[in-house]
Amino acid sequence: MGLLLDVADTAVTRQTAEALARVGTVASIRLIALAAAGADDSHGDWMQTGVLDALAGPESGPDVAAVCGQLAQDPDAAVRRGAVEILEWAEGTTR
Repeated sequence: MGLLLDVADTAVTRQTAEALARVGTVASIRLIALAAAGADDSHGDWMQTGVLDALAGPESGPDVAAVCGQLAQDPDAAVRRGAVEILEWAEGTTR
């Protein structure tokens, strides 16, 4: 979470979001969702960029939308909000 919400360097935010999105597990996307739910606009934009970079890569990326669908049922309201936000980011991609 500290890397996703790094106040000193938003490049770290983007890189961390991209790396976690490339992993594409429920646990990794859950971290992004939690951070996105509490992020300011700047950090949210950089997380979005990182996630989109992961999805736009030359290799077939993880199915972030399917993971977000699972997280939309999470007991934690912040995770649910963040998952919906990530799903909105990913809607314009091919996955």
